[in-house]
Amino acid sequence: MEEKYIICEDSLEGIFTAVYDAYALREGHGHLHVQVGEEDNYRLFTQYLYSRPDEDKTDKVVRTLKKRLGEEVYGTICRAAASYDKAKGDAVYHTIVDGIGGNGRRTMENLRNPYVLKTFELARRTANEVHHELEFIRFRELEQGILYSRIGPENNVVPFVMPHFADRLVTENFMIHDEKRDLFGVHPAKKEWYLISGVEGFEEKSLIWSDKELAYQDLFTLFHKTIAIAERRNSRLQQQMLPLRFQEYMVEFSQK
Repeated sequence: MEEKYIICEDSLEGIFTAVYDAYALREGHGHLHVQVGEEDNYRLFTQYLYSRPDEDKTDKVVRTLKKRLGEEVYGTICRAAASYDKAKGDAVYHTIVDGIGGNGRRTMENLRNPYVLKTFELARRTANEVHHELEFIRFRELEQGILYSRIGPENNVVPFVMPHFADRLVTENFMIHDEKRDLFGVHPAKKEWYLISGVEGFEEKSLIWSDKELAYQDLFTLFHKTIAIAERRNSRLQQQMLPLRFQEYMVEFSQK
């Protein structure tokens, strides 16, 4: 049977809608694939279909996954879908097929299935980066009293770190900006957090820090440099514990 690729948006809604559309074809799953974004080179003897994010379809997939596969597997699939790896669409789709097809809540134990293994690996990488961001995120106070943090993660981790800080900073207005995806996690004080993207004209250099924030930045940077023992400096070990890609977003490593 002719191979079919369903092209979808790089988002959880996009992937879940494509999964719904794949099932709606009722053609079996062996020849169907979900692909995130366009290909540079098209395959011969292959049909390409296009799927647009649909809220109703996404909700139906979410309900089915939670009911049939359970919250734990659903969480793993969501973390895999947040990966930067473009192969995630097909991995997630065929992992869902594996689960609904019989393995159910034990789907992620079936690592002999290459798609399940791929989903497991992608989810683990995302989870590891979430763990790092929870430790390394630094908030700075704006003149208006809003707490702001800029990050540049490989994976789309903002939806996973926002609940952590929303639970601990209930009374604070804060936002986390993923500059690579132009995505903002916004938390109004004592309200539910939400995501926004595509903010036009935003530039961090236009932000004005509070006087207290500037004083604390100087103090924290000075403290960080003062406690360092030059004779015991181990850059390789430091980079293992704190990769360079995180350091550029941390106040204590900023150049004054």
